Amino acid sequence: MLDLGCYPGSWSQYCIKKVGETGEVVGLDLKAPNRFAAPNFRFIHADILTLDVGRLTREIGQRDVVISDLSPQITGIRTTDTSRSMELVKKALEIAVIILKKKGHFLCKAFEGEELKIFKDECSRYFEQRHLIRPSAVRKGSSEIYLLGLRLVR
Repeated sequence: MLDLGCYPGSWSQYCIKKVGETGEVVGLDLKAPNRFAAPNFRFIHADILTLDVGRLTREIGQRDVVISDLSPQITGIRTTDTSRSMELVKKALEIAVIILKKKGHFLCKAFEGEELKIFKDECSRYFEQRHLIRPSAVRKGSSEIYLLGLRLVR
């Protein structure tokens, strides 16, 4: 499992429970999760936008699941925030397509906007199924939404 944007660590903690003692979760972010450590968790300090994906693949191998909870620095200007979010989402997809094993799954946070439909359509090239999900935990009025890509096709 690869957790992109793993700080502060809540997704990684959840995933550690899911992979069990024999699985491994790799978290990648600019900031290390605080107050979180597990024997099967490995942190990589890196900037997603300048990441050498080939090197990452050699270092961690292929994974069954890639999740991305990446978020840009919020400006409060909806179009700017959405555009910056899409830059991160596109990079997360690029990484997922390389890192995922055949039939692997991808979950990423995005901000709703005009580009999201185009991105969802782009994901149809890579995944058998795509779903947009708004978890009940997302605060009312937020533009956060998650895209789930199931079963990577190679």
